[in-house]
Amino acid sequence: MDTQTFVNKAKASGIIAFDFLDYKPTTEIVELDIRNHLFMGMIVKEKEFKESIAAVDYSVYKNKAVGIICSTDAIIPPWAYMFLMEKLSPYAAYVDLNNAETVLLDLWKRRLIYADLRHFKNQKVVVRANTSHDPALYLLATELLKPLVKSLMYGEIGLPKVIFKK
Repeated sequence: MDTQTFVNKAKASGIIAFDFLDYKPTTEIVELDIRNHLFMGMIVKEKEFKESIAAVDYSVYKNKAVGIICSTDAIIPPWAYMFLMEKLSPYAAYVDLNNAETVLLDLWKRRLIYADLRHFKNQKVVVRANTSHDPALYLLATELLKPLVKSLMYGEIGLPKVIFKK
């Protein structure tokens, strides 16, 4: 009887995968809309604004990433953001003046920048394709991995597109 040995060509290639999902932030992200603290939803009146901001229970933001937005076209003076940050800082894990989607991207990029990527050194690496990931992540991954890797690819281990080879 003739037995055939199957060879996993993807595994035999020595290519290892870099998956963005391994670096995705797990912090809950919420938005805080300043509009709710404006006079008539449009105007920053200092006394009323400070009273409204002071009345908020900021413990609901504990260990969360907060994206501060204003859903109206109001002009918000810089001191108002400072006042709000002073209230949020004892609770929130992260605060930025952006919507939740942008805060997620910023946190994701930070995790990549501070990640220990030494295990990719001198390896053949494929950055896994995922059309739902922001292209900025691919830019950053290329910048971070190129100095380390022997070759950098995009796609899947079985059929990658070569981006860079030493």
